[in-house]
Amino acid sequence: MSLRWTDRRFTFDLPENLFPVVIERLRGTPARIEDKVRGLSPALLTRRDGEAWSIQEHVGHLLDLDGLHTARLDDFLAGAEVLRAADMTNRKTHEADHNRQPLADLLAAFRRERERFVARLDAWDEGLIGLTALHPRLHQPMRVIDLAFFTAEHDDHHLARMTELIQGATAR
Repeated sequence: MSLRWTDRRFTFDLPENLFPVVIERLRGTPARIEDKVRGLSPALLTRRDGEAWSIQEHVGHLLDLDGLHTARLDDFLAGAEVLRAADMTNRKTHEADHNRQPLADLLAAFRRERERFVARLDAWDEGLIGLTALHPRLHQPMRVIDLAFFTAEHDDHHLARMTELIQGATAR
């Protein structure tokens, strides 16, 4: 994939009435990942592309970040001017050694954390969807709906990378 996640730019202009649509994308990510990895060999799941993450490490990375997404909801509720920053070194993912963990455990943990995040969004008061805070890396205002969209786009970025790894392995 030629475009790195950190090179992406966003215009946060979704109408707030699309909030339920964006939440459905987030709700579906665990099932999409489970479908994508079903039947793949452990060797393919844990094969790295040079220094780039394996499929299993991408799954673990998404799990690692769900706590940040949930914490950012707390930032909105607390009236923070700036959302808490992500660790751009991805230390948690690098140190977790996701390739040594059973895939079923990673999938179950991701599903559990994502369901927790989506449940908070499902219960979010409609009047609060437009709360705004500054995204620390993008240096632009972000609403709650934008956080949800940003997270869904991040999910899709990693799903696309997993697909590339699968296609690259089967092309050999």
